[in-house]
Amino acid sequence: MLDHILLGGNDLQRGIDFVEQHTGVRAAFGGVHPGRGTQNALLSLGTRRYLEIIAPDPQQHTDNPLAKHLLGLKEPRLVGWAAHPDDLQVLAAGLAKAGIIAEGPTPGSRKRPDGNMLHWKTLNLNDDANGLLPFFIEWSADSSHPSADAPSGCQLLRFELLTPDPAALAKTSAKVMLAAPIAKGSSPQLHAVISGPKGQLDISS
Repeated sequence: MLDHILLGGNDLQRGIDFVEQHTGVRAAFGGVHPGRGTQNALLSLGTRRYLEIIAPDPQQHTDNPLAKHLLGLKEPRLVGWAAHPDDLQVLAAGLAKAGIIAEGPTPGSRKRPDGNMLHWKTLNLNDDANGLLPFFIEWSADSSHPSADAPSGCQLLRFELLTPDPAALAKTSAKVMLAAPIAKGSSPQLHAVISGPKGQLDISS
């Protein structure tokens, strides 16, 4: 169900340079998120999965908590991930029936550099288990998936959710109808290893 991983930083170009330095692949500018105060650059991690480098957009003024968090980052780090269920509306109904509070589905959009618009809907859990659980995304049928034409050459070798209590997180994941790779760690943390033609990027939250 992995759709994309978010690598956050306080400056988009520095984030792009950071990923290229480790992998040898330079992410392409994706666009800005109007009203959310962020902008991004993308690189493909294979079929229907990609890395999103996300940073504040200096042209926007916003109270978005994510944009404020990104501004405070001293170095790039993972700040979240997205999963794509088969049907977002069905998932929303299932979560509501199970008594799990979530916000959405909420429409979103972004204009690509070529002028085409991307449209999607997202569903956000009120309790994301200290940032370990994803938000859910469903792309509009008339929008091409960002992985289709983002710069290629990288692949995701590992993506896991680290937690001191894997059993508890697995139970929570099952409640939100999510199958995720969970491993034991000293603190709640996302961890990914991405390989490219010039090396590996080993990154955590």
